[in-house]
Amino acid sequence: MKSDRLLSILLLLQTRGRVPARELAGRLEVSVRTIYRDVEALSASGVPVYAERGRHGGIELLAGFRTDVTGLTADESRALFVLTAQGAHAALGLDAALGSALRKVMAALPAPHRPAAESTSRRVLVDATRWKSGPQQSADLQVLQDAVFSDRRLRLRYRHSGEHEPRTYTVDPYGLVAKAGVWYLVADRRGAPRLFRADRVRSARLLDDPVRRRPGVELADVWEVLRRQVEERPEDGIDVTVRVRRARLDMFRRLAAAHLTALPEDDGEGDWVTARLSYPAPAAVRQLLAFADQVEILDPPGARAELLRAARSVAALYEERERGGG
Repeated sequence: MKSDRLLSILLLLQTRGRVPARELAGRLEVSVRTIYRDVEALSASGVPVYAERGRHGGIELLAGFRTDVTGLTADESRALFVLTAQGAHAALGLDAALGSALRKVMAALPAPHRPAAESTSRRVLVDATRWKSGPQQSADLQVLQDAVFSDRRLRLRYRHSGEHEPRTYTVDPYGLVAKAGVWYLVADRRGAPRLFRADRVRSARLLDDPVRRRPGVELADVWEVLRRQVEERPEDGIDVTVRVRRARLDMFRRLAAAHLTALPEDDGEGDWVTARLSYPAPAAVRQLLAFADQVEILDPPGARAELLRAARSVAALYEERERGGG
């Protein structure tokens, strides 16, 4: 609706200051021509908004103009009080600030919507961490935050998975991302996107140099590239067909969820259910050892051979221990 769009423009300008018309059009999914018509409508209604054309132009509110939070619908009011990722605010040291902000928003809400928003905060809870994820090393986000918000470069000592000694990197941060309870630093290194788990950062030092981000590239853009790199299978990946004992199907779905290419169908007949998985490398099929005789690889033969080698290696280790009395 046009009224919602006008309010969105007003709040964006109030938050961001000068914003190019093309950016507003992209955010609101309308044409630039429509944005200029909306600006004229705001101006006609008494809002001191103006547009400057040219390379560094944009749309801007008159300095000092502010508006309160009005015009929210009931659903929008509820949405403000559904707090995603409970631990995220604590990790950033923003728990107290969040509580204060929500109290201010509650006071500014239209009176008819306050009961629904208050009820939502008591009745809906989002916990982004996985079940039984185990203990995780805590991440010190303070220096990473400082770099992100001050637009400065970072010198990291970072330990990669499977390596004992940390490496040193100079990076240009875009921002922080919390995914499934784990914090990541998204940054460029020598102009290429990189992902760093915050709990593997052994030390971080803020440099005096300003950050050197690629022009026109935002955090969401870099995260999408990195997310695809993680999720898409490399060329040496392997597709595996297995059969799973029906009694262990629920556990299998949970533990192998990251590799399932399709959810196994349980028709309630027979002792076994067929499933298909995709692994980034043949050696990764060793994950299936955790299911012992509850999961059997049907295809390809190379995956069966890999799992058999792993099982023999484990058996040999324990047999040697038994013979040596250790």
